[in-house]
Amino acid sequence: MAVVAVAGCTNSEESDGGNASGELTKVTYLTAFNTFGREAYAYVAKEKGFFAEEGLDVDIQVGKGSGENMTAVETGTADFAPVDSTGYMLTKGSGKTKGITAIAAIQQRSMVGIMTLDDTGITTPKDLEGKKMGDQAGATTTILFPLYASAAGIDASKVTIVPTEAGVLAGALAQKKVDAIGQFVVGKPLIEGAAKDGRKAVSLPFSDVLTDLYGHFLLTSDKMANENPEVAQKFTRALLKGLEYSNSNPKESADILLKAVPTGNATIAAAEMEIMKVYTIGDAPKLGVVDEARVAKVVALLESANQIPAGKTPADFVKIDLAPKA
Repeated sequence: MAVVAVAGCTNSEESDGGNASGELTKVTYLTAFNTFGREAYAYVAKEKGFFAEEGLDVDIQVGKGSGENMTAVETGTADFAPVDSTGYMLTKGSGKTKGITAIAAIQQRSMVGIMTLDDTGITTPKDLEGKKMGDQAGATTTILFPLYASAAGIDASKVTIVPTEAGVLAGALAQKKVDAIGQFVVGKPLIEGAAKDGRKAVSLPFSDVLTDLYGHFLLTSDKMANENPEVAQKFTRALLKGLEYSNSNPKESADILLKAVPTGNATIAAAEMEIMKVYTIGDAPKLGVVDEARVAKVVALLESANQIPAGKTPADFVKIDLAPKA
């Protein structure tokens, strides 16, 4: 599929999204991670014909997280993929990946955060002191935690981070092996489902104190962005149209997701989309917008934390001219 996608996107006759014979341009898209409800918008864009309207035949494949998604886009096995913006900027800024760029913001606010249950007594960041937080090794939550702690006015050294595989985080919290976990805030319904006893999830979003961070960025390759910008923009328009539809129709969108991936839970999927809606909109005038000045603030934040080398600019991370305009 990747070979077909690349071949299809390098034909000059396809600059309008299709080719001279009227065939659709084939591209491959990876979900951010798995097929949770938060991923429904891509399936909606396909089911509703938004991709086809732009002359695209999109193969949606299951993503395995930001790291693997970045590698897939860099190596050409995928054409587009959403990744956590901060994780992406940390990875690219440190030179661990090349040849990829962001072209849109899926969420205007970061969804990274800390999740707990209401029997732990944790309701504010200060309550984390003296507690154990489970998180996958190298996860964005762990990397950003010192910055979050400083901004929230807590002592990071008083919080013990317990390396925990992503697949067992919810169970570890439910079983009280840890007091809190690193978790996207949209995971609240999943956490409550794992508890199975009526306990309610409590979330501490990093965006409450780290207000400049974006959520997921939509990534593509430098090759696509430079040689086929029309295809990149057509894909972005269709994907964001799917996101807009999902924001307005979470239950229908959950049903569309389950039609494509029958193993999910429609109730949890719809609940995740309801939570995610406010993060996709934020304070932006429209979906997908990336503000260059705001990206510069994030760059400065990461530099101040010695997470990326000095001298980086927004252009090192985002193809601003391809991003949706306000």
